[in-house]
Amino acid sequence: MKLPTKVQLIDVGPRDGLQNEKQPVSAEVKIGLVHRLQEAGLTEIEVTSFVSPKWVPQMGDNAEVMHGIARKPGVRYSVLTPNMKGFEAAIAAPREEWPDEIVVFGAASEAFSQKNINCSIAESIERFAPVVAAAREKGIAVRGAMSCTVGCPYEGDIAPEAVGRLAGLMKGIGVQRVDVADTIGVGTPRKVQAAMEATLAHYDVEAVSGHFHDTYGQALVNTLAALELGVWNFQSSSAGLGGCPYAKGATGNVATEDVVYMLHGMGIATGIDLDRLIDAGVYISQALGREPNSRASKAIRTKRAG
Repeated sequence: MKLPTKVQLIDVGPRDGLQNEKQPVSAEVKIGLVHRLQEAGLTEIEVTSFVSPKWVPQMGDNAEVMHGIARKPGVRYSVLTPNMKGFEAAIAAPREEWPDEIVVFGAASEAFSQKNINCSIAESIERFAPVVAAAREKGIAVRGAMSCTVGCPYEGDIAPEAVGRLAGLMKGIGVQRVDVADTIGVGTPRKVQAAMEATLAHYDVEAVSGHFHDTYGQALVNTLAALELGVWNFQSSSAGLGGCPYAKGATGNVATEDVVYMLHGMGIATGIDLDRLIDAGVYISQALGREPNSRASKAIRTKRAG
């Protein structure tokens, strides 16, 4: 079994991690988190989303955050733009404040698509097509987040064929790379590999990433299962930010610190300084008034205090 020798991580903490926080988080703190992540060596950061503040009030300061970031050469800054209105808002600023990549999202589950964005999977793809075309015309990369690829809170298990169908639809409208997301964290290694294989029938391995939630404590083993297929792009969240809205009290995104600790222990390069990453997680956790949701962070900080 030949595993990848390097892994590219996208930290989704500033966007996916913070979006469901009920307490307000200032633009200054969000910018501070992005700066700390890039100083720790992250070269892909999901910064914010251009959605209606009525639906996601936490992201209402999107333009302010994009304006405030001191961009670092070689870092890709992405934002979520679920519709044309969101995309237009993302490029309303001067060119140097535009995102390097936009993210559109679809579900492999018909029921989840209806509940989450009030339309069918086919309708969601129709809605995204002009957004994808407009972004690519302006030289902005496009990523597609595919949610509920192994399980859905409404439908239960999701067949790999449904994942493959969604990947094919994304490819058809010009989405350049996709995330295979276990949105509710119910996946186990073989199920994750089946979802990955269905996606790899449409996209090269370079264009596929894993996004695993840790609701049942399976995120790291699912990451290993994806590595076994040659997948080397993954998403994670600093300090494990982001709960799982469908499983009360459960953790959501896997902590970037835990993924990095595992990968470094396997001799897989990430380009990330784990100590600096831990400090970034402490920074945002203190702003939220709680401890980082990362076991590696806790263990290493305990050792430091020694």
